[in-house]
Amino acid sequence: MGTREHHSKLCNGDAGMTLVSILIPALNEEDNVRNTYKRVMDVFEQLPDYEPELIFTDNHSSDETFSILTEIAAEDPRVRVIRFSRNVGYQASVLTAYRAAEGACAIQLDCDLQDPPELIPQMLDTWRKGYHVVYGIRRSLPDGPVVAWLRRTFYALIDAISEDDLPRNAGEFRLTDRRILDELRRVEDRSPYVRGLISGMGFNQTGFEYDRNARVAGDSKFPLRAMISLAVDGLINHSLVPLRLASLISLLGGLCAFLLLSGYLIGKLVFGQEWPAGFATTTTLILLSMTVNAMFLGILGEYVGRIFLQSKNLNRPLVEIELNGNGQRNDAVPKGRRTMVEAAE
Repeated sequence: MGTREHHSKLCNGDAGMTLVSILIPALNEEDNVRNTYKRVMDVFEQLPDYEPELIFTDNHSSDETFSILTEIAAEDPRVRVIRFSRNVGYQASVLTAYRAAEGACAIQLDCDLQDPPELIPQMLDTWRKGYHVVYGIRRSLPDGPVVAWLRRTFYALIDAISEDDLPRNAGEFRLTDRRILDELRRVEDRSPYVRGLISGMGFNQTGFEYDRNARVAGDSKFPLRAMISLAVDGLINHSLVPLRLASLISLLGGLCAFLLLSGYLIGKLVFGQEWPAGFATTTTLILLSMTVNAMFLGILGEYVGRIFLQSKNLNRPLVEIELNGNGQRNDAVPKGRRTMVEAAE
């Protein structure tokens, strides 16, 4: 039996069809949710060996998004909707969707359709070859040149300073195997960076290049402020470099102060140099020292604040309404929907 046929048998199990969870976070996407649902279902109509499970996580939208999702869920039991009691943030909503997924694999897809659902068959074919994670690498971006440059610079920076192997130019468009989904169910993180969590778990991961489309309708939910917040989460969650940088600069500052003091003493005691009273210089150095100290205290505060939130279990996403779900987390892998690795064992 060939490799493709072998993995096909393992994935299908006894159920005959492989359940695939499609994770779609939404915030004020009333113009997109129906189109997203239709395009995903059109793709699976061409995939008779797969059964879709759509999980929409509504981040407490203030428009008609939830009303439209309620209508879709009433018409199609394969659609699950999780509405949070408040806006818990993009990353927390995504992590909740991963933890709720019951499929043999899950595919994350943004509701704005910038990541084309038509690439799902290609991702599933790659997954059948034995990969646990299949992620999209953005070959081109519809953003302006400044935003595109900032994105690529951030990906390069976090990959350079992180202890994990984080793929460059890879966004949220990815397929994740059941083995990874089970590990994500054990994660209790109040400020998660899901992309880094999955990349840091290892296993067999591979990427494919694609061109990202422009938003179909509506406005972007990721302004510059949100991008900066995401960048801070990524840097702090996956690197100790900011703390080490603070220590290094402090050591360099102390060394410079020691050298200046030594030069002053040598000039005064050995060469008899009369140094003028430097009020301006002293004031400048004091202000500079205060600025540097405040900056590094801010870095420490970011880490300590996250420890505080984690220890107090604050900001935990609360589900207000769940449609077509059992209302509780199911830690068991559904029968007939096993990961390829577990099936092989």
